Amino acid sequence: MKKNYLTTIFISLTLIFITFTLICYPHVALQGSKRGLNIWWEIVFPSLLPFFILSDLLICFGIVNFIGVLLEPLMKPLFKVPGVGGFVWAMGMASGFPAGAKISTNLYKDGELTKVEAERLISFTNSSNPLFIFAAVSVGFFNNRHLGILFALSHYISNAIVGLIMRFYHSNETMKYRHTRGQHKENRLIRAFRVLHMKRTNEKRPVGKILGDAIVTSIQTLLMIGGFIITFSVLNKLLFEIGFITFFSHFIEGIFSFFSFHKDLAPPFVSGLFEITLGSQLISEVTQSSLLQQVMITSVLLGFGGLSIHAQVASIISEAGLRFKPYFFGRIIQAILSPILIVIFWRLLNFNELSSEHIHSTIPTFNFFEDTIPHMLSNSLSNYGPIFTLISLYVYIIILLIKILKKKKEPQA
Repeated sequence: MKKNYLTTIFISLTLIFITFTLICYPHVALQGSKRGLNIWWEIVFPSLLPFFILSDLLICFGIVNFIGVLLEPLMKPLFKVPGVGGFVWAMGMASGFPAGAKISTNLYKDGELTKVEAERLISFTNSSNPLFIFAAVSVGFFNNRHLGILFALSHYISNAIVGLIMRFYHSNETMKYRHTRGQHKENRLIRAFRVLHMKRTNEKRPVGKILGDAIVTSIQTLLMIGGFIITFSVLNKLLFEIGFITFFSHFIEGIFSFFSFHKDLAPPFVSGLFEITLGSQLISEVTQSSLLQQVMITSVLLGFGGLSIHAQVASIISEAGLRFKPYFFGRIIQAILSPILIVIFWRLLNFNELSSEHIHSTIPTFNFFEDTIPHMLSNSLSNYGPIFTLISLYVYIIILLIKILKKKKEPQA
């Protein structure tokens, strides 16, 4: 009982303090809101919405079940999850945070995963997408296109290792029994088609209703994600302004000095614990440290994900009653593994010869990399992302209005 009272007091005092700080520094709150809104408006919404809608449609029409039957011989022995986990992993890797959590939660609600299987999947299927790693971090922040390979190798391999470790999470639980007797003798491709057909015929909603529901639920999730991004962007700015990040950085400096890292990396690292984009950018601007140290600390942030993403994942999985601890444990493991892999690949690929590209000069960020796919994709999101977001929100409002009008007519009929 006393613990509950203390929790209530702590939450109340924290909220009062944040409110008071917002009143004292309105300009900082405005800057943070603009920055968070721009990230969501230009990049997050247009890059995630197609994947969210597509994943919902693939689940409804049984294509995920089809892929699951084919991938079960790989996913079951390695990660102790059903074959649909391969689809979740691929979609999470392609679209980035927090797609893996959303798709895993949907499959759990749909009965394709047990609770433990869903929690295992969520722990290692959330990752940064290639566009963010190659275009934003390696080229946009570090001015070094070769670093994208290094970041990607360490990030995705460490993610896979997390999956291998998490197979032991609740290892005593048997996997959900999905097939009837004698199916093991059936050709796997034929069985996959039969499962796909069964799933499609069991879906009673018309195609238009399925598409409309997929759009509505996807946009609702992205609106929630946008709220978290803006909130943590404002919080990050406020913590900088009141000196909290500088104060906390003094403790991190002691840890960094123990591992021979430059102390100037501590403040951006603390900032990155809240929001990885800003943290990665600030780390790339620390000219006093070596490039290897900057890359290692950035890889830690990419592996951990930042509290903003943690809050997004927690919000998504809490609706289905899934536990957050496995995901958080997986992020800690990856944050430890990523810099170790950075050092290994740095030496194997001889990245010292490429470090001369890391130049903090007046050369525009993307000039030397302007003809590449990551840059073109990044430019497209910046130029057309807001337009796509606006159109999608208009469609969302129209679908909601149609649903409201239909509900009003139903009682009269």
